[in-house]
Amino acid sequence: MQETYLGEFQEIVMLAILVLDDNAYGVSIQKELKHRLNRECSRGALHTALTRLQEKGLISSEMGEASAIRGGRRKRYYSVTNKGKVTLKAAKDSRDLMWKAIPNFSLKIV
Repeated sequence: MQETYLGEFQEIVMLAILVLDDNAYGVSIQKELKHRLNRECSRGALHTALTRLQEKGLISSEMGEASAIRGGRRKRYYSVTNKGKVTLKAAKDSRDLMWKAIPNFSLKIV
């Protein structure tokens, strides 16, 4: 299987989708990133990341039901695929290897 690399933003978007579980749609993902990471992202940047992740087969989406509150529009809900979970695990493992390789690392800033 060819290894798929993730950018940092793509990685945190996928993690937010996993955190949100069945409630992962555009606005909720934006709110989750703001809430947990204090990170703002535009709808355009998020949409681009979601599209690329879907093209890579790392996430999938499906349309929810229309609602009167949304003027009859439907939400697109996202979920992480098995390939996406494997890719996230590989990214975490790689990052952990690098952190463990730092000699005498201290969070104390000198």
